[in-house]
Parts: sequence; structure tokens; C-alpha cells
Amino acid sequence: MLGHSKAHDVIIIGGGIVGTSLAYHLVSQKVDVLLVDRKDRGRATDAGAGILSPETSGSHLKTWVDLAIKAGDYYPTLIDQLKAKQPTSTGYDRCGILTVAIDDSEIEQFDRTKDIIFQRKRQRGKPSDEELHLISSHQAKSLFPCLAPVQKAIYYKRAARVDGRLLTQALQHASEAQGLEILETTVEKLLFQKGQVGGVITKAGAFHANKVVIAGGAWSQAYEDELGVHIPVEPQRGQIMHFAMKGVDTDNWPMVSAFHGHYIVPWPQGNIVVGATRETNSGFDTQPTASGIHEVLHEALRVAPGLAQAELKSVRVGLRPMTNDQLPILSKVPCIHNLYLATGHGSTGLLLGPYSGKIMSQMILDQHIESDIAPFGIERFM
Repeated sequence: MLGHSKAHDVIIIGGGIVGTSLAYHLVSQKVDVLLVDRKDRGRATDAGAGILSPETSGSHLKTWVDLAIKAGDYYPTLIDQLKAKQPTSTGYDRCGILTVAIDDSEIEQFDRTKDIIFQRKRQRGKPSDEELHLISSHQAKSLFPCLAPVQKAIYYKRAARVDGRLLTQALQHASEAQGLEILETTVEKLLFQKGQVGGVITKAGAFHANKVVIAGGAWSQAYEDELGVHIPVEPQRGQIMHFAMKGVDTDNWPMVSAFHGHYIVPWPQGNIVVGATRETNSGFDTQPTASGIHEVLHEALRVAPGLAQAELKSVRVGLRPMTNDQLPILSKVPCIHNLYLATGHGSTGLLLGPYSGKIMSQMILDQHIESDIAPFGIERFM
């Protein structure tokens, strides 16, 4: 069973958005890649809301914001490429976003976030006033008819959403057309030879490679003991609910973000997604819970009471790969020069993932890396 003699250029462990984007960027440059993916239930890519709006983030973390804005700016280029290379939907669309304060408890945080957003807008010289501006309660409700009366609101016209499942599928199709091999199995351990990694041992046998990348999302920590390197990525459970509003035209509704940490994302044909819980110490449990469903429903109806009659279609659970400093790990592994980590994207994997795949491909191919990746090294945790 063991000993597939052909060595691939690169083996990638994990087929979520980060691993699949990396595979796409490598095979697009004629690199021979094997993607090993066991399709775990609860993968964050499959459950995430896919809000692409770093311009309206209230984050003070400049390192994250800089990466996020580059990642958001990269999306249209990637989507155009994918449309040209394969026939399926990319799941990407610009729909706009409303940032709202519904009640008094949110005003202070709204004002702080507003100051951050507009200061960043002034510094960058974009988005334009037409694209990003304050709007009235009446205007907000006309854009999103289910909304409660809001006290304050910001509208950003160019925010986009993406369906992680469809985007990953499109990346896979485009990659397979360019020679990507995908193997659905479990990597049981890494194969070491003379102080470097020589491939992987899977349930389907051994596969050899010149370079190996661990892009296992919330499951990346499984390789810690073998490597003797701490990979501080913990699963954080997020419960997210899908609704249908029969006969309601939601095609042009914007997304909604309020200040109790939740969101509403409309999709065409009456589909609405609301979420999400942030449950630390959840382990790898992917079962929805009564308290999680209650939290998400309560917040959704507080912000948008007009959703009260919507039909509940499904509850999805995703396990976000969280680091303790909220930054991803995009890094070589110290002392093992041909082993790489691309993980820990937390709750923003669908925003950051495609661009992370691009810059990781530059690192792996010893090309000029177009972003400063020093802040994302694994060494910061040592």
C-alpha cells in the first residue's frame, strides 16, 4: 500500500478556502499539487456568512485591517479569473452593508466605530462619499424593509458577500482543469526524512512531496506533537441560521451588522442568513444547541422584527480556527525549511482566505511576497 514513488511539488493538507486557494494559485503557475482533504463536518468555509467589508470594520488592529483591505481588493480580480476558467457560480456578489445602532446600548460603540471607519476613509482617500456615508433611519428601512427603527446607520455600497461552498467549488474546478489532484482521505502523519518533511502518510498510502503545507483550519493543531511546534489554533463554534421568505424579493437587500456581535446576510430569492454565536472552548462538537439557536433568533428579531414570519430552513454549525491574537498563521515552520502553515483565520477566513492562498504561493515558490507577512509568523507564539 505504501510508497507512491512519484513526488509531487507540493502537498496541501486541508481543502477549505485557504488550502483550495493556495492550490489554485500554485497550479496556475504549473506547479504539481496534491490536495488531501477529508471534508470535515463543521468546516468554517462551509458555514461562514461570507461578509466582505473590511472598510466598515471597527478593528483597531492595523496589521489585520491592512491584510483584510488587500484581501477585499483582490476579490474582483480573482472572481474574473474564475469566471473565465470554469463554468460554475463563484457565489460572489456586491450587495452593500448597513451598520446600525438599534437601541441606546449600541450608540457609544456605533460612534466609536463610525470614527474609526471615517478616519480610515480619510487616510486612504477611499471609499468615496457616495459609496460610504451616514444615512437616516427611513433610508435604512427602505434598503432593508424588515429592519427595526434604527437610531443611527452607516451605508457602504460596495460591500460584497460570498458563498464559501460555491467559491471553493469554483476554485477546485479551475484547479483540476489545470492538473490539481484531490484525494479525499485522512493524513495520519507526516513523513520525515533527514530533518525535513518528505510527504504524508494517509489512509490511502504514502505520498511524497518536495514541500508540504498544513491548511487544516480548526484541526491544524493535530500536527503539533510531530513537529514539536505549538500551533495555537482552537475551534470556536458558530451557529448560523438559514431562513426563507416566500414571495419576498431580497435580491437587492444589503447585509446588516449591529453591535451585539451578530449579522444578517440576505441572498437572492427570499433567502436570509442570520448569525452567529461565538462559543469558545466548544471543542469539535458540531451539534446545534438550544441556547445557540435562541441567541441567534433573539438578536435577529431584535434587529429585524420583520423576519418573524420567515421559514426556518436549516441551522449550520462552523468551527472557526481561532488564534489568541486574532491574526492568521502564514508561515514557514522553524527548523523544517520545506513545511508551511496556512491556518488560524478565525471568523474572517472567507474574506482573507483567497488572498492568503495567493501570498502563501509566493512564499512557497520563493517569489516576491507582495504583503508584509512577518506579523503572521508562527514564531510570535514561541
